[in-house]
Amino acid sequence: MDTINFAEKFYEKYGNRSDKPVLFFSPGRVNLIGEHTDYNGGFVFPCALNYGTYLLIRKIKTNTLKFSTINFNEDSEVKLNGLFINTSRKWINYPLGVINEFIKKGIKLSGLEFLYYGDVPNGAGLSSSASIEMVTAVALNEFFNAAFTTLDLVKMSQKAENEFVGMNCGIMDQFAVGFGKKDHAIFLNCDTLFFENVPIILTDCSLIITNTNKRRGLTDSKYNERRSECDKAVELLQKYKPVRNLSELTAGEINILEKYIHDPVIRKRAKHVISENGRVVEAVKVLKDNNIIRFGELMNQSHDSLKDDYEVTGMELDTLVYEGRKLPGVIGTRMTGAGFGGCTISIVRNDDSEKFMTTLSKVYQKKTGMVPDFYQPEIGNGAGRIEL
Repeated sequence: MDTINFAEKFYEKYGNRSDKPVLFFSPGRVNLIGEHTDYNGGFVFPCALNYGTYLLIRKIKTNTLKFSTINFNEDSEVKLNGLFINTSRKWINYPLGVINEFIKKGIKLSGLEFLYYGDVPNGAGLSSSASIEMVTAVALNEFFNAAFTTLDLVKMSQKAENEFVGMNCGIMDQFAVGFGKKDHAIFLNCDTLFFENVPIILTDCSLIITNTNKRRGLTDSKYNERRSECDKAVELLQKYKPVRNLSELTAGEINILEKYIHDPVIRKRAKHVISENGRVVEAVKVLKDNNIIRFGELMNQSHDSLKDDYEVTGMELDTLVYEGRKLPGVIGTRMTGAGFGGCTISIVRNDDSEKFMTTLSKVYQKKTGMVPDFYQPEIGNGAGRIEL
């Protein structure tokens, strides 16, 4: 949707054409490698996308917050008189959680009109929730001269999702959405928050995101289950050495897991996290050396570990990955996001990309009865204001 039509929708919804709203954009993100490591204090390698969430926002004189979205017909209006509680209207929990964080930090807010539009597919694992949170945070920060840093907004948005929405996510999504840089991915240590922007030079290849279009009903419960399994692994490994998280162990220490973790399921979870951290570190190194072939091999190994050791893939994701690997021009392909549906991310040679999409679509439909969607994204910048 172009910005002129978006602004027209705002005026149709709220009237008063004399006071112009302000436009903000916040990207979705895709993680190239490093899955289920963020909440274990590990390494991740995400990038911001040119898909995301657009927000038009305007101050009003009444002490009311008005929320609307173009994506579906569900408007809400709430009085601004203290902290909010989680509402049954699910989508506004994301902005309300962020608003709570501003109120808790003593920022005096006034009435506002919000109109959101997102072109990140909901439930696809491209982090539409963090995109909504960060676009709200960036807008409030500017509107009320709160002077929070980008890192402050990232932490506030993560806290909103953890404590208000109830999704126990790590910091990767909000960090990638906040600190994204065009044509770069972010090599992030989720424990220290040290990060480096690494150029993504694909030359004759492109990124292709494939959406399974499977409803991810189990994701939240299984995600929290995996977190508790990793916590259990840390507890057991403290007999070996005083670790705070699984990412304090290196790939060279995987062989000690059998001695200290007798439960095979818990042991597999720990093995994935430790080995995945090693893959991220190597992936960044080989990308800097322009060795895209090895980068693709590491992507493939990542998916195999997520399937066999972390058990978060499922038939639909596995079909896209293992059928995709058979096709010409595929450098690497893996699931991305929490799993149990959502998307895969693939690196495919440009000359083979059309055939990759048409052939994989046919095979996927035959095996699952569902139609996948394909996206060829650009790597974009993080959240901020844009001109109408």
